[in-house]
Amino acid sequence: MHIQAIHCIVTGRVQGVFFRATTRHKALQLGLTGSARNLPDGSVQVIAYGQGQALSLLRDWLRIGPDMARVDDISCHATATLPSQIPTNFTTN
Repeated sequence: MHIQAIHCIVTGRVQGVFFRATTRHKALQLGLTGSARNLPDGSVQVIAYGQGQALSLLRDWLRIGPDMARVDDISCHATATLPSQIPTNFTTN
């Protein structure tokens, strides 16, 4: 199994609208691990690990987000270097 990683920053109305919780739910549905956390500037950072197709599906979902959110922009890039310990769950910090 070839694990890949993406790092995304999502901007818009993405804090206080269950964005991280629903991102976690979607990531777990797709078999991904990683994290979603609020950043001080009002954006959300998502780091996800898993299979390429599942990561693409998560990225597509992040462009829309949950019903109460409004995504203005998303910036994602593949992470070339994986950590020595890949997370075993998807957390929200």
